[in-house]
Amino acid sequence: MNLKNANVLITGGSLGIGKATAMLLKEHGANIAITGRNKDRLDKAAKEIGAIAIQADAGNEADIKKTFEELSSHWDRLDVLVNNAGIGKHSALAEVTSKEFTDVFNVNVLGAALYAREAAEWFKKQNSGNIINIASTSGLKGYETGTMYVASKFALRGMTECWRAELRRYNVRVTLVNPSEVTTAFGNPQGVERPDEPKKLRSMEIAHVIKSVLEIDDRGFVTDATVFATNPW
Repeated sequence: MNLKNANVLITGGSLGIGKATAMLLKEHGANIAITGRNKDRLDKAAKEIGAIAIQADAGNEADIKKTFEELSSHWDRLDVLVNNAGIGKHSALAEVTSKEFTDVFNVNVLGAALYAREAAEWFKKQNSGNIINIASTSGLKGYETGTMYVASKFALRGMTECWRAELRRYNVRVTLVNPSEVTTAFGNPQGVERPDEPKKLRSMEIAHVIKSVLEIDDRGFVTDATVFATNPW
């Protein structure tokens, strides 16, 4: 697709991978809308990017519906949904709680599904569209203390396959991007980005992958893109 004048919605766009992707796509001519829970941080990021800011919690269905209502006042079409909003909680199995499990799934799984549901209505009417789901290498292999987060990313991977099967007839491309460890604010309740580590991935690496996936001619698409640091040790 041609990014120039494409309308792109990025959830969780005020920090990390979401913000880096918003900035890169904007630089290449796309129109950007970003969502986030923290209004001050969201407004600041939107101003830096030149994006539409929509305050919304990806774990709240009413907020998700509101997002698309607000979008319709700005745009008459949507070309790309980047399902980036996510939270991570890690505990030993003996310490897993139903509340934490539900919190993770409300955002990482249900929230992603509801955003995709709303976007799909636009896409089917247009007979075109793109969904980029930001998952994780945690959706490929489990690890100690990963029960809640890993389960959510395995679920997102499965949903991606379902949406792909359902939406291809409408010329909708659905791609799963699996970053390995990235130095972002992910998991930091203060929302502060971690400092760059020379051997770890940065948000910009993932943003470039997303851009590359989108720019492939519409006659084809990438199903999955997994990104590892070359030598993180």
